[in-house]
Amino acid sequence: MNRASRAMHEVSLALLRSVKALARSRVWGLILAPALVALVVCVALSLFALEYLIGTFLEQPPLSWIIGWGALWLAKLLAALGGWLLILAASYVTAMLLAALFVMPVLLEHLATEDYPDLARRGRDSLVAATWNSLSAVLLFVAGWLLTLPLWLVPGLALLLPVGWMAWLTRRTFAYDALTLHASDDEWRRLRRQHAFPLLALGVIMALLAHLPLLGVLTPTLAALAYTHYCLEALRRLRQQADAALSGVASAAKEEW
Repeated sequence: MNRASRAMHEVSLALLRSVKALARSRVWGLILAPALVALVVCVALSLFALEYLIGTFLEQPPLSWIIGWGALWLAKLLAALGGWLLILAASYVTAMLLAALFVMPVLLEHLATEDYPDLARRGRDSLVAATWNSLSAVLLFVAGWLLTLPLWLVPGLALLLPVGWMAWLTRRTFAYDALTLHASDDEWRRLRRQHAFPLLALGVIMALLAHLPLLGVLTPTLAALAYTHYCLEALRRLRQQADAALSGVASAAKEEW
């Protein structure tokens, strides 16, 4: 099995374990709370802010240029797309912040106790660090999302950019939160380097799910669930490999002695 195939197998395993965890009633309670708040935000923004957003987009370049060229229908279409995607992003960020700050600590404790009881906790339980990681990720996400809006005129990028930014935000937030309690600083750096592709791939899958009706508001907590399974399993394997290597060195030293 090559590296890419192995990475996708590990992602699939994390997703399968996440689906199995949905059989626990407590997990559903954690999933629904942020989703309901995000749904309220989405409905409220759709009712009271969508027309304003569309009008604002139409007044600003490059859509104002498109109107000047006589393609009003195209400008309105892009403005409506931009308005809906902005509302979707705001709802997702709301659910993600709630999941990261309030749900993730409870979910991590539950999964660590039930599924990874053998995994020693060598990290730091820092609410300040976790909060700063989530808030800084959201700020960078908003800045990047707004700065790349002009690129939406490039064919295909209007669909790829929102998914890309959501994937990055999801990975940045939940990969850190999933490991902060169990992994040492050195282990976190090694895992982030060795698993960069599958961690981002998992974010892309979650970002695609976020754009599906109704399922989208559930996605942030599902992402927290999937990243917790992926990261704790990756940490378990890393430590098993380290123990095996240490055991091999000890055996070799004994034979030489």
